[in-house]
Amino acid sequence: MGAGHAHKLYRHGHSPVHALPPHCKLAAVFCFVVVVVSTPREAVWAFALYAVLLATVAAVARIPAGFLLRRLLIEIPFVAFAVLMPFVVPGEQVTFLGLSLSVPGLWGAWNVLAKGTLGVAASVILASTTELRALLLGLQRLRLPPLLVQIASFMIRYGDVITDEMRRMSIARRSRGFEASGPRHWGVLAKSAGALFIRSYERGERVHLAMVSRGYRGTMPVIDEVTADRTQWAYAAALPVSALAVCLLGWTL
Repeated sequence: MGAGHAHKLYRHGHSPVHALPPHCKLAAVFCFVVVVVSTPREAVWAFALYAVLLATVAAVARIPAGFLLRRLLIEIPFVAFAVLMPFVVPGEQVTFLGLSLSVPGLWGAWNVLAKGTLGVAASVILASTTELRALLLGLQRLRLPPLLVQIASFMIRYGDVITDEMRRMSIARRSRGFEASGPRHWGVLAKSAGALFIRSYERGERVHLAMVSRGYRGTMPVIDEVTADRTQWAYAAALPVSALAVCLLGWTL
């Protein structure tokens, strides 16, 4: 099983975080996100401590702050949704800079922004320190259904192939003088999308037949068996355990 290439989110390095087995990091990030989501939104200080924990992990992994912040731009749609909440959620109103804002909406916006940002940041750190191929091996090690792992593997492997096919079709259209400038050109784009689907389907059929002819029976062979010892599990557990302690303290205060 392999992806065949490194994703642009991955940042090559030799830090202790990079060296951890992928299934340890996957389990740690999942548990960390569960703890963050379970934290009461009123415990503002707890989210600040979570951010400090993630910043510490990023520093250990030698991930530059600029690299991390640029990848966080993916959550802009969630930010836009959160900004609207104080204006549309009913409830007690407060005035700020001449604007009437909903108190429940403000708390809801804070809840979405804080928990969403921390979850995205944890995922970015995971992707920055773990190759896609290793992530798939980690998912398999965590006993994720093999069919889902195989689907993810093929999606990663052939995503760039399909994208390159789209690029070649776009170049072919432009070389013939075509420029999409309005609804009257939607028919051409729809036909291109249909042709791309047919080519992708036929490619999938050929790949499947090639795999069957080489002995494929529904499961992919595991070339690299990824294991982890107790020390590595302990290092990986440091993040979620620390977050859990903060969460419990937030519920008691």
